[in-house]
Amino acid sequence: MSTPPSPSGAHPDRPPVRLGALVPLTRPGWVEAGRHVLAGLELAVDEVNETGGINGRPLELVVRDTAADPERAAAAVDELAGLGVAAVVGEYHSVVARAVAGRADALGVPFLCSSAVLDALVEERTEWVARVAPAQSRGWRIYADFLLAAGRGRIAVATQPSVYWATGTRVLREHLVARGGSVVELDATALTPEALCDALVDHDVTALLLLVGSPEPAVPIVRAVRGDRRLADLLIGAPAGQPEFAGWAEALGEDGAGIPFLRYLPEHLGPLGDRVRKELRERLGEAPSFVALEGWDTVTVLAALLRSHGTDRATIAGAWPHVTAEGTRGPIRFTHTPGIDLWQWTWAPIQVADRDPSAPEEFRVLHTG
Repeated sequence: MSTPPSPSGAHPDRPPVRLGALVPLTRPGWVEAGRHVLAGLELAVDEVNETGGINGRPLELVVRDTAADPERAAAAVDELAGLGVAAVVGEYHSVVARAVAGRADALGVPFLCSSAVLDALVEERTEWVARVAPAQSRGWRIYADFLLAAGRGRIAVATQPSVYWATGTRVLREHLVARGGSVVELDATALTPEALCDALVDHDVTALLLLVGSPEPAVPIVRAVRGDRRLADLLIGAPAGQPEFAGWAEALGEDGAGIPFLRYLPEHLGPLGDRVRKELRERLGEAPSFVALEGWDTVTVLAALLRSHGTDRATIAGAWPHVTAEGTRGPIRFTHTPGIDLWQWTWAPIQVADRDPSAPEEFRVLHTG
């Protein structure tokens, strides 16, 4: 005789509802970000199962490491589809998430993206893909407004080849030039950090933005700029969020402070956000980034959808605009946003912050949008 299901938890004997989870857990992926996304996903799954699962069925994550490799990630979607997952969640790197979105769309597997912000995550309008992170164009325009308000209109960007960096550069240039600013591109793959410093002096810029990977080459560039007396008044910025993570502070110490970056948080979290952040700190053994909260929000909103609309893939894809869930950073609901060809949470809160030079383990909010 089977044991009746617990009213407060999922029935362990019932078949699980499986979710595929894609995260970068090995290099060259941003491992620290991947670990934070996964911690958020896993905590939310545990909480869903403690409160009845998906109508009595346990929720189960099937985790695959993308290692920042689009082809590997696309192959993982094929594998997960064959395993019968109801949906795919996660991913941090925009280029990888774009490959995941394309494959999920082709296979008819719902994909709820946690952290990738590239506007063109899909080639054309699709009902199969939704996202809780804000679009890059919105966040980077807010960052450009911060630069202008700070009197930093002559910008240099140190870049590496990537559609993500190229798109960010275009957003910055269009927004800044229209408002009297300027943007010069410097190839971080062709210039040593010292040569990059010389170019910054030659161009007489007021800010350098790091549109490069971390720790390499971002950390050596910061060290070189900080050590160059000619650039003592130069603002270093990192709109992609590198200083959010503890590894940044460990690698750079005081040199990593005072570098503004984008983070997708309200100025103050509510009771739910505070609770989740505390539990994530225990799980991670360090302060959780906003990326960990994105992971928690991803599973929470998808679980609400599964409970109300069922686990059929086509039904899930049709239900994005009909679900609302309380996330750590506010109520989450999906809409079609002009210029964005997927279901988008419009909008996650956005702030420009930095590590406080007087206390690098603390953050200061410099601008909100």
